[in-house]
Amino acid sequence: MREFVVEADGGSRGNPGPAGYGAVVLDAATGESLVEAAEYLGVVTNNVAEYRGLLAGLRAARELDPDARVHVRMDSKLVVEQMSGRWKIKHPDMKPLAAEAARVFPPGRVTYEWIPRADNKHADRLANEAMDAGARGERWSPAGSTAELDAGGAAGRRAGAARTTGAAVGERVAQAARTGGEVDTDTDAETETETDADTSAAADVRAARTVASPGWGPPDMGAPATFVLLRHGETPLTPQKRFSGSGGSDPSLSCVGREQAERVAESLARRGTVQAVVASPLARTRETAGIVAARLGLELTIEEGLRETDFGAWEGLTFGEVRERYPADLDAWLSSPDARPTGGGESFAATGERVAATRDKLVSAYAGRTVLLVSHVTPIKTFLRLALGAPPESLFRMELSAASLSAVAYYADGGASVRLFNETSHLR
Repeated sequence: MREFVVEADGGSRGNPGPAGYGAVVLDAATGESLVEAAEYLGVVTNNVAEYRGLLAGLRAARELDPDARVHVRMDSKLVVEQMSGRWKIKHPDMKPLAAEAARVFPPGRVTYEWIPRADNKHADRLANEAMDAGARGERWSPAGSTAELDAGGAAGRRAGAARTTGAAVGERVAQAARTGGEVDTDTDAETETETDADTSAAADVRAARTVASPGWGPPDMGAPATFVLLRHGETPLTPQKRFSGSGGSDPSLSCVGREQAERVAESLARRGTVQAVVASPLARTRETAGIVAARLGLELTIEEGLRETDFGAWEGLTFGEVRERYPADLDAWLSSPDARPTGGGESFAATGERVAATRDKLVSAYAGRTVLLVSHVTPIKTFLRLALGAPPESLFRMELSAASLSAVAYYADGGASVRLFNETSHLR
């Protein structure tokens, strides 16, 4: 019995946004590349693109030998865990795609393995080439793709139609980026079911009505590094609005804070877009991040640059208590980003420099990926302030709730786009 390795990947530049997949079928014994498959999908979510890549790879393997055994390697933890049966499939967009993938080969003939993104470069390259071509309005697929293997039949016609639909959407997205106009992506998208999930990109592009970045958007420079910024859950000091920085008692989460962390973990698991989790070294952020990382099946990385500002002698005090005890120092602190809290705390200017350096480090490390950064009020506000080019005093004009989510995307040309701010619906 022949054995194949299928490596598949999918991506969405915006989530939902212009998307594509890539897949390659390898001979398990020799490592030889036998078939490549890739397609521009139009505007869909990252998870849909990942599943479409899986489907394309499995179908290509079946075309080569319907009696083969297949080992799938993907960097999508969500797809691997769901197809292995270890995670439930709750999202309505995922169920029909997973069901279709499970029917390509008989049960027991396909196994799944998660691999790091760096080990999935072949499929990742194909997916990005498909997205690049789609953004230019071109029809594109690699030689030996599943569309060409089946070009004489209905499946080939469906694949061609899918590329045509996706290219049209991509051209409108690209045109909007060039002209600064709004994107017109109004299509007659069908409802996705188990029987028609693979018949047309139109079944997936219903998300085109809510393109992530309509209007004045940057030209397509590839997938950005996206930071999902999560403030830690409540500690005993949070409801009392006490200064709680790097130099205080380092409190742990309260019972409420742990429940908040579990709620945000469930919300992020449903979205399925986070690919890495990085946290401040303080106890409340490590505990919040640990709960989320465990739910997502990801490892937790600690980053010193994400820690909260050191508030010096103000640690543990309310604003009113600081006003009463250190009125002159407080006035200076409110007036200048260079002023330091009483007792040798950290100025907002120093925090800004630290956060900027951490941002650059993480953007380089997670280029093209979505990473959850679990941090504190001041660093998160600073990420947002820097992305907006806002003055330091804007820090006093943002409300950031415990366990709230914000998001910033960073592009290859150095530009940034704030995608989300102080989202707390997952807590209700």
